[in-house]
Formats: sequence, C-alpha cells, structure tokens
Amino acid sequence: MALKTPIDPTGLCEGQELKLEVLPSGTIQVRVATVVCKDGVEIGRSYHRHVLTPGSDTSKEEPETQAVAAAVWTPEVVSAYEAQQAEQAKAMEAN
Repeated sequence: MALKTPIDPTGLCEGQELKLEVLPSGTIQVRVATVVCKDGVEIGRSYHRHVLTPGSDTSKEEPETQAVAAAVWTPEVVSAYEAQQAEQAKAMEAN
C-alpha cells in the first residue's frame, strides 16, 4: 500500500505500508505501518501486527495478503498445520 496524497492544505498525508512474512508452518505474520508525513517528510509512524494461521478467514485482509494466503495455504499445508495443533493440544493435556 502506498502513501496517500496530502489530506489537507497543511501538507499532511497519511498512508500505510504492508509487510508480510510467511513462516515454515504456513503462518503469515502481517505488519501494517501507518505513516504520517508533512510536506513529503515522514513525521510519525505506528505499527499494528497480527498473525494469520493456515485456513483462517482472510476476507477482511488486504488483497495482497489474500493472494499470499491463497498461494501458500494449499490443502496439504492446512492439514499439516491442523495436525500440528492437534498434536500440541494432546501433549498439553498429557502434562
């Protein structure tokens, strides 16, 4: 996502930058940076992070995130992730 054009006559603008990281398990880490600039110079930045696990609903995610999830989350990846989660839950119950 690119920075937007100025939002008011003072030259302020706000936009977002998206960063995606795919882990070996198929989990997608999403980082959205909200960037505020004035007259083309960045004056502030904040971050929001969240994680998407294989098979999660991505309908409210950005199109880029949806495309990565569709490419990475094959039926085999989703099944392997679900099996791993079930195995971890079983191990926790045993302890």
